[in-house]
Amino acid sequence: MTVARINNRQVDAGGGRRKACNTSGTANSRMSEHELNWKVASLVVEQLRSRGATVWLTRPDDKGVGPCVDERAGIGNRVGADLVLSIHADGNTSASARGFHVIVAQSMKGGPEAQAQSQNVAGLVREQMKTTGMPVSTYLGRKGIHIRSDIAGVNLSEPPAVMLEMGNMRHPKDAALFAQAGFRQRVATGLTNAVQNALR
Repeated sequence: MTVARINNRQVDAGGGRRKACNTSGTANSRMSEHELNWKVASLVVEQLRSRGATVWLTRPDDKGVGPCVDERAGIGNRVGADLVLSIHADGNTSASARGFHVIVAQSMKGGPEAQAQSQNVAGLVREQMKTTGMPVSTYLGRKGIHIRSDIAGVNLSEPPAVMLEMGNMRHPKDAALFAQAGFRQRVATGLTNAVQNALR
């Protein structure tokens, strides 16, 4: 099966919705989203494990294509995760669209308690992201947090779950930041701090 056919395959998105599998993400002239996400996620894993956390990844490496959006949520549910953190970068084509935002679900498989905890985690992630040099989103989210009903990874999660869009890969200033190892390290440290604070 080709990557395009995998990406376009319709899967459960929660709330009676179906959406595309979405495994490869966006890109810019410097790197692909999956490469950026993997670089940051690897740093987060290293830091969390150094602080004593048990961490599960939804894919073992950055080869091939990752699992579909419904399966990513399923992994966190099956392992009994305390928290799910989904790391991404956006691909908005507007010339003025830049900055990060944190996505939370309007309704979650984990119910109202998971939703309330997710909102708390989103606030912690937002405050940490403000220290990285990436501005708060100019185009989505109220003060850096955006509630959505169509994101399978958070909709289908039983534990608290948030999705971070680290910035917009198609904005030149955001893309320049993504290319900097120091920026990726700051994001990873911020996410690690947010997770640790959330699980205290």
